[in-house]
Amino acid sequence: QVQLVESGGRLVQVGDSLTLSCAASGRAFTPYSLSTYTIGWFRQAPGKEREFVGTISQLGDSTDYSDSVKGRFTISRNNAKNTVYLQMNSLISEDTAIYYCAARPGPKSGLSSRYDYWGQGTQVTVSS
Repeated sequence: QVQLVESGGRLVQVGDSLTLSCAASGRAFTPYSLSTYTIGWFRQAPGKEREFVGTISQLGDSTDYSDSVKGRFTISRNNAKNTVYLQMNSLISEDTAIYYCAARPGPKSGLSSRYDYWGQGTQVTVSS
């Protein structure tokens, strides 16, 4: 099993930048264990469906982003620390949501149903 914990969410203003972290652990986890897993970021705003944000491949050599965040958000990973990051720039009010990271032992996907492990989420609020 893989346990994921998101952190870094807070209240910010329109135009600000913010970086979220997703730390992975497990009973058999050692440094670089996370390199087995593709990581996806998703978000859910009140009254809306869960939305794909972006994803990063196991070794961090490839990323995909939704059109709504492309050019503003960047996903990176440090597999030695079993941690993935979501850097968010030029934040707008529409970015307000609970942000979740998720893991799957397979290729990148924008479909939440393809991911096996999920974190508890971290709240990002962008005031206008």
